[in-house]
Amino acid sequence: MKKRYLVIFISIFAFSVSFAQRQTKSVTIFGDSYSTFEGYLMPENNLTWYFLDRQQQDNDVVSVENTWWHQLLKKNGWKLCMNNSYSGSTVSSSGYGKADYSDRSFVTRSTNLGNPDIIFIFGATNDSWVPSPIGEYKYSGWTKEDLKAFRPSLAKMLDFMKKRYIGVDMYFILNSELSDAINTSVFTICDYYKVPVIVLHDIDKKAGHPSIAGMKAIADQVDAYVHQHQGKGHGKASVRRHRAKK
Repeated sequence: MKKRYLVIFISIFAFSVSFAQRQTKSVTIFGDSYSTFEGYLMPENNLTWYFLDRQQQDNDVVSVENTWWHQLLKKNGWKLCMNNSYSGSTVSSSGYGKADYSDRSFVTRSTNLGNPDIIFIFGATNDSWVPSPIGEYKYSGWTKEDLKAFRPSLAKMLDFMKKRYIGVDMYFILNSELSDAINTSVFTICDYYKVPVIVLHDIDKKAGHPSIAGMKAIADQVDAYVHQHQGKGHGKASVRRHRAKK
């Protein structure tokens, strides 16, 4: 009788562990300086903006636990697959001072995002700040010249990602205070590829980057959006252009 109970207990325990493992989602963060933190980037030589125990200008984020993505993962019990974020990176290849950012562009880095269940794309901020050329909407046949502009670059990136990361949930996080041209382009191109856009609002920033308060606001808004729209389908316009609630 004791053996029988032991077998039942082991079976239940094994099922519980297996179920828990299936429920634990793996997440890749794909971003720019807003998502960087010293010692947590892959590849390790990606430039960072936030440093361990060292304030960057007057920004108060000095712990990885302050970052929006760390808070989000911890709250949901998710695990980090990888964080391929690069400070100053643009979606296009056009960087600051007309420099060629092909080596760090989102298009180039989109090939190295691991094997996650969820990808959060947090870009376009530097394209707005540079500002990168906007270009035309183009959904195939991209040339190197095309990729100097934002619209064809974002389209190429999402086209590749949808084909490469099959079955992966993708969300585009759109920063507040970007240009109208960038915002409109993100909505239009993400609509084409059926990628939901989480529109951030009221993000506190110091030196142009999220403070501790700003990081919490991002984490809360992304979390609220994901849980509100799980299972509703990513193809609905109301989902893609939703403004995350406070």
